[in-house]
Amino acid sequence: MSLLVVGLSHRSAPVSVLERASLNADAQVKLLQDTVAAEPAAEAALLATCNRIELYADVDKFHAGVAELSTLLAQHSGVGLEELTPYLYVHYEDRAVHHLFSVACGLDSMVVGEGQILGQIKDSLARAQELHSAGRLLNDLFQQALRVGKRAHSETGIDRAGQSLVTFGLEQLARGGDVQEWARGKKALVIGAGSMSSLAAATLARAGVAEVVVANRTFDRAERLAQILSEGDDTDVLARAVPMESVPAELTRADVAVSCTGATGLVLTAESVAAAVEGRTPAPSAGIGSDGPAAPGGGSGRTAGPDTRQGGPSATSLGSEDGCPLDLSAVQGTAGFSVLGEAAVAGMAAADLEQHAAWVDNGTAGGAQRGAGPRPGAAGPLDPAADTDAIAALAATVATVGRIPERRRPEPVEEPRRPEPVLFLLDLAMPRDIDAAVHRLAGVRLVDIESLAEASAGAPMAADVDQVRRIVSDEVAAFGAAQRAAHITPTVVALRTMAADVVASEIARLDGRLPGLDDKHRAEITQTVRRVVDKLLHAPTVRVKQLAAEPGGAGYADALRTLFDLDPETVAAVSRAEDSTTQRDRGPA
Repeated sequence: MSLLVVGLSHRSAPVSVLERASLNADAQVKLLQDTVAAEPAAEAALLATCNRIELYADVDKFHAGVAELSTLLAQHSGVGLEELTPYLYVHYEDRAVHHLFSVACGLDSMVVGEGQILGQIKDSLARAQELHSAGRLLNDLFQQALRVGKRAHSETGIDRAGQSLVTFGLEQLARGGDVQEWARGKKALVIGAGSMSSLAAATLARAGVAEVVVANRTFDRAERLAQILSEGDDTDVLARAVPMESVPAELTRADVAVSCTGATGLVLTAESVAAAVEGRTPAPSAGIGSDGPAAPGGGSGRTAGPDTRQGGPSATSLGSEDGCPLDLSAVQGTAGFSVLGEAAVAGMAAADLEQHAAWVDNGTAGGAQRGAGPRPGAAGPLDPAADTDAIAALAATVATVGRIPERRRPEPVEEPRRPEPVLFLLDLAMPRDIDAAVHRLAGVRLVDIESLAEASAGAPMAADVDQVRRIVSDEVAAFGAAQRAAHITPTVVALRTMAADVVASEIARLDGRLPGLDDKHRAEITQTVRRVVDKLLHAPTVRVKQLAAEPGGAGYADALRTLFDLDPETVAAVSRAEDSTTQRDRGPA
């Protein structure tokens, strides 16, 4: 049997796909049950968080295992296999071990170094043990992953490389400012009472919010969380619980709300958030109205008025540029345009346009002649040689409409300034709890999993990350050696059992031949024969365990069974007995 993991995470799939592929608690249980019922898998465990869905299994065939696990993920997530496949990753044997150990250390988290993943791995193992879907391999793997993660956090400064997703989200709400200063005195609403919501409530309380209101579908859980917050020694926050039906009313008085529930639909719609902030948002600043920003130089933005922008000529400057080959006296009525613009060429023939373009191209026009530089927004002049077609088109336009527009780059558009937020929302749920349309509401700042993924993409990595990677590599090698050594143990036990049976059989035969043998001599002979057998088996069994622990050592068990003609069923019986003992005696780390 071999370890296989098939999954998708924030590193392989967009948030929209992760959101659709997320599994509720019932679906997770059914997926595990169906996985161990499938032919290629003997064990299964599922790691499902906001940022990843990974199915671990002990399989007897690689290709069949990948196909079966991928199909099961698609079936239970409701995302079609063809759509899901491009986002799936597969790790096998040591690579699968390396992946889980990296996840446990926070190296694969959205926020590098966060420690919350350890609790999620522990929950995954507990669920698999409760459903009896985890055997020896996955028990060993997940418990060792927990130990590796704890070692990384205790021996390195990986905690400095990142923080929990909650803290990172609050930092984004505060736009990178000091979270405690931002949170001080605010009223907070926490929707949900699970592990992530509890962490959010505790973090907000420690940050200095004045009040935490907890809403949950199971009111008792909300009450317990509120009580824990109220009785905490490190905060003096006022905490109370409310039913989910009170969320709309509580939202109208909240300054910040964090939502992380297991709901399959939206908890907060754009309409409900808009209603909560209605009347709380300040009016837009002066000058920003429905008609957009005022045109430069005053007026409506049309070009009929004088051009008073910096660097632009005044109306009286028209036609005064020395050396201009054109007579501009006829166009004085269209004041406000430079010789670089439409007034200079209005009604001119193509030949005159060529002549004018050549003059402009030589750099003698208007402001360029005076060293003032080109007028803001104006494009470069046409080249008569390279732009013959464009000049001809301009001439045709002149003949048709009597004027042509000035060639210019698009004017920068002044974006209306949004009012400062009066409500801050943090959505840590997958699928999302808060409608993404809330991003467009004035007076509201929403940070969700998608925006957190974008913000974390460029987050700096601490130097301690390299040390954690070395720990992971060492632990993967040690785990592989231990597993390979454990793989041969049932064969060694079966060999020693066979030897003990041979000794017992020979002593019984001796009793038949020497019926008068007294107990003292019989015991001495029995002990002598056993010592001989033990000494003969000691070196081979110790050496075969050492060889089996090395890469490629799995074949030594087969060799031992062949050399000593061991019954495969006897070896399998030993394995089953050890697995049964493991299931009974081991619990979550």
